[in-house]
Amino acid sequence: MYYAAPIARLVEELGRLPGVGPKTAQRLAFHLLFAPREEVERLARAMLDAKEQVRHCSTCWNLTDADPCEICANPHRDGSLVCVVEEPRDVVAMEKTREFHGRYHVLQGAISPLEGVGPEKLRIKELLSRLGGGEVKEVILATNPDVEGEATALYLARLLKPLGVRVTRIARGLPEGGDLDYVDEITLSRALEGRREV
Repeated sequence: MYYAAPIARLVEELGRLPGVGPKTAQRLAFHLLFAPREEVERLARAMLDAKEQVRHCSTCWNLTDADPCEICANPHRDGSLVCVVEEPRDVVAMEKTREFHGRYHVLQGAISPLEGVGPEKLRIKELLSRLGGGEVKEVILATNPDVEGEATALYLARLLKPLGVRVTRIARGLPEGGDLDYVDEITLSRALEGRREV
């Protein structure tokens, strides 16, 4: 063992975070060890507060600390336009464009038979119930441009078209196999503007 047991545990736990390899976990652990106690306590408190206070909006399924979330509760947002995304981080990516003024629906994933994720595991029933009220006129499918995202978009298009709403897909300005949260605002903005009928 190279470290004292508490350091080894800290490195191990940090290494469980996505995108954090062994070297980065070690660097983060040593940063925290030498940081002022108040800084470490603020980080620990922020993590615990987020875990305790953040939940899903009962309307759109985005992450929020209030229900409904700020976007769903905003009367200035266009309720006739719903953008369907896979994950909460995709809402952040879309909001950065400052081009979309409607509301969102977060599926909580994408259809992926290889990973055992079928339509029943996504928030599709909740989307359908939102469309039942007649306020929504257009649904923009903004799933990721990868195999799972395309499969999800096709499944939703077939499901939604008979309901009498306009179903569009964001344009192909996005790289194949990419994630929305890694795309710059200009590309995402152009993809949104160039959406097409599905």
